[in-house]
Amino acid sequence: MLEIINLSKSYDGKKQACDHISLTIEKGDIYGFVGHNGAGKTTLLKAIAGILDFDQGDVLINGISIKTDPLAAKRQIAYIPDNPDVYESLTGIQYLDFIADVFEVELSLRNERIQRYATMFGIQDVLSNPISSYSHGMKQKLVLISALIHDPKIILLDEPFVGLDPQASYQVKQLFHDMCEKGALIFFSTHVLEVVEKLCNKVAIIKQGKIVANGETSSIIKDQSLEHLFMELIKES
Repeated sequence: MLEIINLSKSYDGKKQACDHISLTIEKGDIYGFVGHNGAGKTTLLKAIAGILDFDQGDVLINGISIKTDPLAAKRQIAYIPDNPDVYESLTGIQYLDFIADVFEVELSLRNERIQRYATMFGIQDVLSNPISSYSHGMKQKLVLISALIHDPKIILLDEPFVGLDPQASYQVKQLFHDMCEKGALIFFSTHVLEVVEKLCNKVAIIKQGKIVANGETSSIIKDQSLEHLFMELIKES
């Protein structure tokens, strides 16, 4: 379970990038997180992942505070930013082995997972090449594999479908479903509202740092589209 408890964050001491946000994401949830540019989506995801400190509140990763025991909390999560930075001087396989070493993934297990996911995303033939030769989409696939290599139960993603080809996007969606059926949870931001409407069982909408709607997707949108609801909420003062 991921619990965000009354979390607030300001960069200048005046305007709140995240304003007293509370959300609970449970095992099995594919939870979409939407909002306009600058609404606070990336700030919240970085705060949950322990990358960005916050002023008030707490984040609990299966009951463990990201503030008081960050290493124990981070062992259970994977975070993929919207523009992943990777060590481009390494080869793909060197990068994946490095991440596996960080999470202490046993050799035979890491090899099995690397082979499975690299084959799934069609990059098995370029893992020995330097990452500097990869396209943006290939880097995105590599980072996805690195996030899955330690079998995390909580996965945080910022715009995960940007740069992926249609086949890879479909595979990621299927993978999300498979992982959540096995007890994981997914919390991701996106501007692609159709993906949230079709993929996510729950959704939260953020506006100017505040959550303005959240809950079961079907209950939130009712008989309208998520796009229509989003535009109505964004227009409201």
